[in-house]
Amino acid sequence: MNALQRAGHSLARVPGGKVGKWVVLGVWLVLLVGLGSLAGKLNGAENNQASSWLPGSAESTQVVNLTGQFHSTNDAPAVIIYQRTSGVTPQDLAKAKADNAQFATVKDVVPGSVTGPVPSKDGKALLTQVQIDIGKDGWNALGPAVDSFRSTASSGDPGLTVHITGPAGVGADQSAAFKGIDGTLLYATLAVVIVLLLITYRSPILWLLPLLSSVSALGVAEGLIYLLAKHGLTVNAQSAGILLVLVVGAGTDYALLLIARYREELRRHSDRHEAMGVALHRAGPAIIASAATVGIGMLCLTAAQMNSTNGLGPVAAIGVIVALLAMVTLLPALLTILGRWIFWPFRPMPGTEDPSARGLWSRIGAGIGKRSRVVWIGTVVILGAIAFGVTGLKADGLSTAGAFTNTPDSVVGQQVVAAHYPAGSGSPVVVIAKAAESAQVQQALGTTSGIGSVGNVATKNGYVYMEGNLIPAADSQAAKDTVDRARANVHAVPGADAKVGGNTAVVLDTERASQHDDKIIIPLILIVVLIILGLLLRALIAPIVLMLTVVLSFGTALGLSTVFFNHVFHFSGEDGAYPLLSFVFLVALGIDYNIFLMTRIREEATRLGTRRGAAAGLAATGGVITSAGMILAGTFGVLGTLPVVGFAEIGFTVSVGVLLDTFIVRSILVTALAMDLDRRVWWPSRLSRAAVPVAIPAQAGESDVVGVR
Repeated sequence: MNALQRAGHSLARVPGGKVGKWVVLGVWLVLLVGLGSLAGKLNGAENNQASSWLPGSAESTQVVNLTGQFHSTNDAPAVIIYQRTSGVTPQDLAKAKADNAQFATVKDVVPGSVTGPVPSKDGKALLTQVQIDIGKDGWNALGPAVDSFRSTASSGDPGLTVHITGPAGVGADQSAAFKGIDGTLLYATLAVVIVLLLITYRSPILWLLPLLSSVSALGVAEGLIYLLAKHGLTVNAQSAGILLVLVVGAGTDYALLLIARYREELRRHSDRHEAMGVALHRAGPAIIASAATVGIGMLCLTAAQMNSTNGLGPVAAIGVIVALLAMVTLLPALLTILGRWIFWPFRPMPGTEDPSARGLWSRIGAGIGKRSRVVWIGTVVILGAIAFGVTGLKADGLSTAGAFTNTPDSVVGQQVVAAHYPAGSGSPVVVIAKAAESAQVQQALGTTSGIGSVGNVATKNGYVYMEGNLIPAADSQAAKDTVDRARANVHAVPGADAKVGGNTAVVLDTERASQHDDKIIIPLILIVVLIILGLLLRALIAPIVLMLTVVLSFGTALGLSTVFFNHVFHFSGEDGAYPLLSFVFLVALGIDYNIFLMTRIREEATRLGTRRGAAAGLAATGGVITSAGMILAGTFGVLGTLPVVGFAEIGFTVSVGVLLDTFIVRSILVTALAMDLDRRVWWPSRLSRAAVPVAIPAQAGESDVVGVR
């Protein structure tokens, strides 16, 4: 008996016991009162300022830190752009000047920061800039301030149109996109889970228990993470949103697996406590291994340079661990307390036939067994062909306009600014250097191709601060190239120790950090998952085969998603973190279904042989894994309800990948490979050398199609 089996056996003694179930329920009630009550405070503990997203060691991050010597790093500039296509009138100019007095009175506006209005050269626009202090409320301060600016500036002649853009305008639109994210995701996720559970169980009652256990796990996880956030753990809107989907989705998956095994055992045991003990003992190792794979995979994200990715790791890992604990303690306790009637109207009674033995998945397994080698080779060829779609992947970051699934006001404003002013207005390149070399650095920056002018020069504490106004749009590739040229020029000034930052530099450094993270974390996760599979299956060939199938599934999901992004949804590209996060979730979650299937195949192989065991394992787990996959795909698909392209892309790809794993990779490819490799799949364990049956009794109406060598 290995460590995971012993862990499952130990777990079985408590929640499935006649006394233990009440103890477990009491403990969870205490946890819900103590931690669940804090869950609602997590949103207020989020850190959505730049430092929670930026690469920790990047040059642009160093500039953000040094900028604090000159002015608050919490200042976000809002650009108010007035436009009259027939030409700005004197009355328009007077109104814009009068508006400045109102802007200065808005809450969180930095005193003395209102500048402008600056007329455009073509005489059709006016530009005013205002600094907003987000130090106290983070980006939550942007929405109310920007709304006040818009209300003031839009009053009057309707022929003078107004838009709010710049970092504050974009931030306000992003804040609005994430506003209510917890409520939107929670209700949408629960709706998906409830519908699919009702379809799965065809019971008006049973669906409540997995749902109740998942929601309890979410509440405890959010409360625990809130406490950790108050003591230094970084939590932002991205990690909070993914936490919700991950806990409910993965937790429900574990619940489905346990309930399916419990229902099997209820047909073999008259005592439900004994049935639960056996179910936990048998299913526990697979559930623990699955959660360990996801949890450790998430912790691998702590090796990332990107702060947002780095911070997601422990948040997601905590969520998965709490979900695991809920499904192997709280759920078994509830099931044994309520008894068999919870399965009404299909109560499993001792001696009744297991429908999976003659169900759809039993017939599919029989069909695969006829030509297992042809099946797996054909499946690999088809999936590999679809994976070629990945050649169209453009994961080099999203522009401001490309970051939204709709067209918010800040994007329109950016387009108006670009039409009447240098495209980079309002988002300059920032350079900080040693004050002694100020003149040389200023000259080096000013002569950089793509920099229109240098201004806002200030000296303090031995450092000089200056801004270079970009000619190209701040979110364009031309602007990123300008940042690289500026860095090359100012770095060449001897003794200046010059550093280049600003919004465009942040985007550029983020892209490069994401590329670095891909190269480090993806191999790390593959190694970790391979080790876990080896320990669970006590074999070498099986884990390698499973890993190859999951990587193929990921490539196929990425290829198919890329085709949809480019030709159906017409996204401008992919977020820099998209490949890594999609990989982490697909590999960590996708391997779950292979674990569920292969552990059952191994169990059946010890008495039936591998080929027959593969068919029996598929028949036993096919229904529950299909249901689990549909629920997990549905929960991640809910991310697409947010008007944020980064979330929509991850949600779509994970949903597609999970469905591929559920219906094709696990049910067809893995089963066919196990049948074709036969007992060799368990090498070098003793099972690979064990004598096995040489014939398989046919089921009624079926031929001997999965005979064992």
